[in-house]
Amino acid sequence: WMDEAGAMSAMHFSGETCVTAHMDEVNFKRPIEVGDIALVKSYVYQAGESSIRIRTRVFRENPGKAETKLTTESYLVFVAIDEDRTPTTVPELTVSTDQGERLRQDALEDAPQ
Repeated sequence: WMDEAGAMSAMHFSGETCVTAHMDEVNFKRPIEVGDIALVKSYVYQAGESSIRIRTRVFRENPGKAETKLTTESYLVFVAIDEDRTPTTVPELTVSTDQGERLRQDALEDAPQ
């Protein structure tokens, strides 16, 4: 699910087909209990020439209490490709909201180097 959500974020951002180039370690912080809902969130936090860096986080949500807790997270890199399966350029990342900039900064600070 994390790879699929990341790919959707990368393709939405770039407007191109994207393939997974790298998935960092997956850190499991807590389980998703039976009856809970898995909520998968991903977003672009950095873009290169043809690469797109994505932060993906999974939360468990108790439907009766409407509370969420972080369960898993990872950082992924996707590469945009054209019809010939050759890397193609992606747009420059722009952030238009304070919340978006905060998320981007958090990802840049927390991402493995």
